[in-house]
Amino acid sequence: MQLDGRLTQRQLNVQRKITVKTMPHIHYKMRQLGFSLLRHISSLPSSLTVPSVTRSCCLHRGVLNGSCHQSPNPGHSCQHRRSVSTALGQHIQDLSGPEQRLLDKLYEGLIGGQRASLAESITLVETQHPRKKELAQVLLQRVLAYRREQESQNGGKPVAFRVGLSGPPGAGKSSFIEVVGKMLTSRGHKVSVLAVDPSSCTTGGSLLGDKTRMTELSRDMNAFIRPSPASGTLGGVTRTTNEAIVLCEGAGYDIVLVETVGVGQSEFAVADMVDMFVLLIPPAGGDELQGIKRGIIERADLVVVTKSDGDLLVPARRIQAEYTSALKLLRRQSKSWNPKVVRASSHTSEGIPEVWAKMESYRDTMLASGEFQGRRRAQQKVWMWSLIQENVLLHFQNHPSVRDALPHLEERVTKGATSPGLAADLLLKAFSSS
Repeated sequence: MQLDGRLTQRQLNVQRKITVKTMPHIHYKMRQLGFSLLRHISSLPSSLTVPSVTRSCCLHRGVLNGSCHQSPNPGHSCQHRRSVSTALGQHIQDLSGPEQRLLDKLYEGLIGGQRASLAESITLVETQHPRKKELAQVLLQRVLAYRREQESQNGGKPVAFRVGLSGPPGAGKSSFIEVVGKMLTSRGHKVSVLAVDPSSCTTGGSLLGDKTRMTELSRDMNAFIRPSPASGTLGGVTRTTNEAIVLCEGAGYDIVLVETVGVGQSEFAVADMVDMFVLLIPPAGGDELQGIKRGIIERADLVVVTKSDGDLLVPARRIQAEYTSALKLLRRQSKSWNPKVVRASSHTSEGIPEVWAKMESYRDTMLASGEFQGRRRAQQKVWMWSLIQENVLLHFQNHPSVRDALPHLEERVTKGATSPGLAADLLLKAFSSS
């Protein structure tokens, strides 16, 4: 393959036949890239894949050594679990004294319910520093073990209820969360709020203004509010939101509310990390046809029409009826739960207790049917693959052959001399052939 501007005759013929590809084609190519990367890693010599002396993630190294998708050995599952435990133990042995003391301090403070330790732990999992990311994974493994112990004492049922709240900008998400949060803390619950703020496309900064809207709840000792920047992540949540949820549960918060940025018709990644997905819509949110057009409404377990007070009371009732009829035309996600549409006002608190009653009814129904636990298990696998795709793309971009060829191919694509599809093919071949 020639990447210096002189394409072979075969590549020119391919280029004439290929039309200009769009982003879905690039997404498909990135899936191919994932398999290419896995084949690339598996083909490396053992001396390269597992160094004999290293401080890099021993946990990940042990999992790769002990994992095998299909094995004729009936004891493979037990052997795999032993290798994971051994890898975790080796990873802990690699910790220096200060690192071990830091993790012990964070863990003890976390399970003790200290909000400062929880905030510091979330900062640790949000970091991009390679070594600190490994420390965060060790901390998460300890918290997960603690949470499994708590669930076993609870009869195998989850100890926390995760609720994702999404909706268009101006729907009143922050005001709704403050009113609901104050009501829950007054009833003896511990509430954590993970609020994701949009990041600027030009500067990369984020206002982190959600916490300023929750003035009463932020002063409540039984509440924890953590604003985080989206940092360009699609889907309205951050890359580490799922891990932050685990830390909040380990700190004893039995209600976890995840507020996303204002979303459109397809950005609803939060639905893949919570037990219940609540869609908040303002009274002027469009008719029932707009409701069907929105792919996000298909994932909603509960639709709340906000700002149902004063002059907006009549429009809110109309929107409630229209969305109720729209939901009847959509396929049900659950066999045991039909999505509901309710009205509420954060200003007068009217309808807020009824909204929470619907949430409790959903939780009890899903727990009784077993779908609650099944949904969580499926979400863990979805989130694992999303992180794999993210890291595959990063590995692809940093590959030497790709870095060498990328500027020239980008220039040809921008000039129209090479189609995006052919450029993607050439880069993938450069990646997989070296």
